[in-house]
Amino acid sequence: MEGDDRTTNPHKTVVTVISSVSAPRDPRDACLIVIYGDDLGRRVPLGMEPVVIGRSSKCEVQVDQESVSRNHCRISYNGKTYSIRDLGSTNGTYVNDELVDEINMRDGDQLKVGRTILKFITGGNIEASYHEEIYRLMTIDGLTEVHNKRFFDEMLEREVSRSERYERAFALIFFDIDHFKRVNDTYGHLAGDAILRQLAGAIRNHVRRDDIVARIGGEEFAVLLPEVTIQGGIEVARKLRELIEASAFWFEGTKIDVTISLGVAQWGPGVRTGQELVKLADEKLYEAKRSGRNRVC
Repeated sequence: MEGDDRTTNPHKTVVTVISSVSAPRDPRDACLIVIYGDDLGRRVPLGMEPVVIGRSSKCEVQVDQESVSRNHCRISYNGKTYSIRDLGSTNGTYVNDELVDEINMRDGDQLKVGRTILKFITGGNIEASYHEEIYRLMTIDGLTEVHNKRFFDEMLEREVSRSERYERAFALIFFDIDHFKRVNDTYGHLAGDAILRQLAGAIRNHVRRDDIVARIGGEEFAVLLPEVTIQGGIEVARKLRELIEASAFWFEGTKIDVTISLGVAQWGPGVRTGQELVKLADEKLYEAKRSGRNRVC
């Protein structure tokens, strides 16, 4: 077996020897936080005793989902650091989107069991780190790591107020994944989650720093474009459509083709509230879907 191998290949099974990693000062100075799934924000303290995660009610951490095995994985403290070991689960254990057999955990690692994501936190000020993560959960979607609907709503109202005050336009893009139900039905919900995560990352990396990307529904997203006119919004939407169509999306070695449909609207005369703008962008999105999908309206 090889050392701790964390490449960017999302399909590589990582099998490692438990090697030396910086240890927490105290076994009590580590925990898991649920950042996506049921019991959002739940803290699971980690001590010196092993913690088994699985569907069984006898597990220290029960995750009652069909995609989770009865005894899915185990986290153990070996006197120096915490390690996680898959217990022969059907759908595998993932750390930072990589399939693992056994690996040392590092501060900030994201553990995915079924459709639930838990963040591993360790260090001297675990209480402060926990509260920082809870604050982050108020604005960030745990699965896709783009902003959530709550944050989007707040930023939309802020942009409306700013545009009214300074008489400046801004654009709003709504988009969702074409035939996403078919992806879930064909490849399973774990594949659907992987597609959402990869797509959100691609979009986030291809917009301006000041633009707001948010997940506002299951497979529905919004991009808020400050000081951009309808023409500029359409151009951004076209580039995003082309980006997704040309991108490769993978789940467990299988390539899945993905396209998106997009609707664009602009704040300006005739639009009185943020919700009216949302309705207009949503109508344009459904116009794109009705007219054949994989297009911008």
